[in-house]
Amino acid sequence: QVQLVESGGGLVQPGGSLRLSCAASRSIFSIYQMGWYRQAPGEQRELVAARTSGGRINYADSVKGRFTISTDNAKNTVYLQMNSLKPEDTAVYYCNADLLGSLRITYWGQGTQVTVSS
Repeated sequence: QVQLVESGGGLVQPGGSLRLSCAASRSIFSIYQMGWYRQAPGEQRELVAARTSGGRINYADSVKGRFTISTDNAKNTVYLQMNSLKPEDTAVYYCNADLLGSLRITYWGQGTQVTVSS
């Protein structure tokens, strides 16, 4: 079991920035991949950014150049720095721990709402 707790969501104006945090209950070094997903109303949940323990990073095309995923292993925390936010970034953002890869064993946080609006 891995418990994940997201924080940092909120309301921000277009062009603004937010940093999301995901605190894990165990060492993220031992987890194959930590990632951020998001789901907007009426849409499918999509991968935003993910990082494997080996350092491989994957971003959705829509966020490349704007979002950055990072980890602090000492704090068992994964971050998503979101810059130049757009209204279309509005969604519930979920932290995910993929223990073995290929989503064979995964855990999800409760989600944190990000709303980008003027």
